[in-house]
Amino acid sequence: MLNTFPSMSPADCPAASTPAFVHDPRLMRGSNHTGMRQFNERIVLQAVRHHGAMAKADLARLTQLSTQTVSIIVNRLAGEGLLVKQDRVRGKIGQPSVPMALNPNGAFSLGLQVGRRSLEVLVSDFLGQPRHRLQFTYPYPDPDRVLANIQQGLAQIQALMGDAWAHTVGIGLTAPLSLHKWADLLGGDAAPALARWEGIDLLAAVQALTDLPVEFAKDTTAACMAEMLQGHGRTVANFLYVFVGTFVGGGLVLAGHIVAGARGNAGAIGSMPMSLSAAQDGRDHVASKPAQLLQLASGWQLEQALEQAGFAPELVHQEAIMDAQYAALTGPWLAQASRALAMTLTSAAALVELDAVVIDGTLGRSLIDALTQATRREVERYNLEGLHAPAVLVGEVGAHARALGGSLLPLHRQFFPVKEIFLKQDLV
Repeated sequence: MLNTFPSMSPADCPAASTPAFVHDPRLMRGSNHTGMRQFNERIVLQAVRHHGAMAKADLARLTQLSTQTVSIIVNRLAGEGLLVKQDRVRGKIGQPSVPMALNPNGAFSLGLQVGRRSLEVLVSDFLGQPRHRLQFTYPYPDPDRVLANIQQGLAQIQALMGDAWAHTVGIGLTAPLSLHKWADLLGGDAAPALARWEGIDLLAAVQALTDLPVEFAKDTTAACMAEMLQGHGRTVANFLYVFVGTFVGGGLVLAGHIVAGARGNAGAIGSMPMSLSAAQDGRDHVASKPAQLLQLASGWQLEQALEQAGFAPELVHQEAIMDAQYAALTGPWLAQASRALAMTLTSAAALVELDAVVIDGTLGRSLIDALTQATRREVERYNLEGLHAPAVLVGEVGAHARALGGSLLPLHRQFFPVKEIFLKQDLV
């Protein structure tokens, strides 16, 4: 399936229903010291990205760079096709100003999302907006099939983009960290195929298929990044991100930064236990261990219920899932999943002070809305004394968040300030 997305602007996204988070102005500040060319270029791009089209004088004031430095940087970025001139602004005191904006066609990047049920290939422009999308579906991620689909998808996207392919700067690859695990939940012939992932370096395998640089992020971390940059993260500084797909997973944003963890697995809420362990006379059997969140709040459970009732499991991703004829199946799932999520986010709020919990996923949008509302109600059943109760919000990015987040990785790393290049002491 091939979809071409219409162009979108931040104004098209619904406003966040949370107190505004003002981005730290220090993150927009450049340096007039020598040896800071790349950093200053990124600071200028970041300023335009966050504040929209700006004249050189306004950029100089915002970044605290000299007017001459800003002029040199803006001219250089315009020459590289990354910034474009807007219409002159007249009617103010002094000479008419010429705002500079990001050029949507200045650069492109790809997101490759390897999921347990599908592969998604997504192209983002320089504004981080989706342009094109391919999707391949399968009952389970057999390595040979997945890699063949990736090769096919890259060839199709390159042909689709034409001359714009020359401006593609990289690929963000996303996938679960443990594709070989939980094969028993997928059933059928999944176990032998999934076991083969344990001996495959997915990043190296994809890099062998392309000349573009490839970087990897856990799929739910990538989805969390998309929400941070394109969704609620523009107004919320600290949030736990919950993504409900075939399995449920998560990510964590603190002080406006993704917290990945030393092994890239921070925010792995899918593995959170849902009850206390029981003593088994010194024996430790898997069957006696408490269920994890992914066994209670994943789309997989509803898929199985639909299939056993004679319905298509794909209904979980469609708006029709909320029709009355499926209520006998969606109702119990919503009750179970919302209780499990409420326990998870309450526990998380006790460990890390959160402004919000954002729930999103590949499920039908109305089902995500219903899950969010049910989770809010379940949270109220907990004793929250001594805790700050985070707002429970519906994600703004939606079903393609993982692929979109993957596509943002090369753009963000190459063109916008990241923590590793903050050279000024007061920015650390």
